[in-house]
Formats: sequence, C-alpha cells, structure tokens
Amino acid sequence: MFTQSLNIPVTGNKAAPVAHTPDDQFCALTGHAGLVASEFPYRKDEEIYGEDEPAEYVYQVIRGAVRTYKLLSDGRRQIGTFLLPGDVFGLESGMTHRLAAEAIIDTTVRLVKRRSLDQAAGSDVQVARKLWTMTAGELRHAEDHMLLLGRKNAMERVANFLLEMDRRLAVAGMMALPMCRRDIGDYLGLTLETVSRALSQLHGEGVLGFSGARQIVLRNHQRLRSMDA
Repeated sequence: MFTQSLNIPVTGNKAAPVAHTPDDQFCALTGHAGLVASEFPYRKDEEIYGEDEPAEYVYQVIRGAVRTYKLLSDGRRQIGTFLLPGDVFGLESGMTHRLAAEAIIDTTVRLVKRRSLDQAAGSDVQVARKLWTMTAGELRHAEDHMLLLGRKNAMERVANFLLEMDRRLAVAGMMALPMCRRDIGDYLGLTLETVSRALSQLHGEGVLGFSGARQIVLRNHQRLRSMDA
C-alpha cells in the first residue's frame, strides 16, 4: 500500500497542489486504493507538461478539458487527443512524454506518481491489468486516429468527430464543446475554414443545430453514421 503524498515542484506562478485521499473513481481507475493523489488547477491554455519532458506523473481530468499535441517542424500543430472528465493521460511507455499537454479551459487534474503506480503494478496483478487496459486503449485511439487522418475526407472526419463527442459529452441531447474550431481542425488535420464549412453544410442540411458558439444538437445521427462508415 502506497500512502505517500505527491511532492510536486512549483514552477512559474502555479500553486502547489494539496494532497488528499483519492475518491472511488480514481481508485477504480488505478485499481489500488492505497495510492494517494493530488489535485492541481490549470488555467485556460496553460501547459501541463511539455513534449520530451520526464514522464513522472499520471494524470486524470477532474474538471475541464485537456488537449495533447505535437508541434510539427513547419510550425503546424497536430492534436493527438482531447481528454475530458474521468479520462486518464500521461501514461507513457518510455521515460518522457511524446506529446505536450495543456488545458483547453480552466481545468483541474488529479496526479499520482508514476513510480508509485509502477511499484503497485509489480505487487498487485489488478493494478497491472488496469495499466495495461489503459495503455491498450490509448493505442487503439492512436490507430483509429491514424486511419481517420489517412483514409477519410473532410466531411467524414467532421462526422466522426461529432459522433465521438456526442458519445462522450452529450447531455439531454446537447453537447457543449470545450474546444474551439481551430482545435477541431488541428485534431482532424483540417483548416479552420474547412471545419467551419463542413459544420455550416451539416447545419444547412438539418443534420445538426447550434445553440450558442459551441453548443451543438445532433438531429440526424443516422446521416452522420452513414458519412463515417
């Protein structure tokens, strides 16, 4: 059983996190009730960790949303994934982070030392299975995203994104997107203008409706699924 607090160095103007006993959700994800985690707040667009920085912690989104991304040599940004409340991230196969991560909006994350998880996995088969399941899930997402970027046209990519967000975000038939259209474009490998045209076309066809800048109602799921097939 691991009960140590997380001693996270303070950098810049970030406040030090406060250690606390993890709730049932985090215990279920880690599979080890003795792990002590810390909560840490990040402001909108604040970096959580950078590319190639040491992967010392594993994170879980509590409130808000996070994007992981890589800056390409020509200055373009490729977003790898969007993390929403409950999602775990930062679990790397190597010793450094392959992508950077930053808060999309004001966000609170929970952190646990990777070393503690590794030690727990070495002595508890349930923890090892949980970590393997999370790693396999990330691999599946990376494979699906690669196929999305390599094999689908612009409208198919947007349809796929809307269906994904509908599954993860929709409440009472409406989803409130935390990310902007530029983020969506960088995730789908499309320009901002292309994303805007696709959404406008779907709106014109009655497939979706807007309620505010980022609130979307999907009115024809079947039509989107046919595009994504």
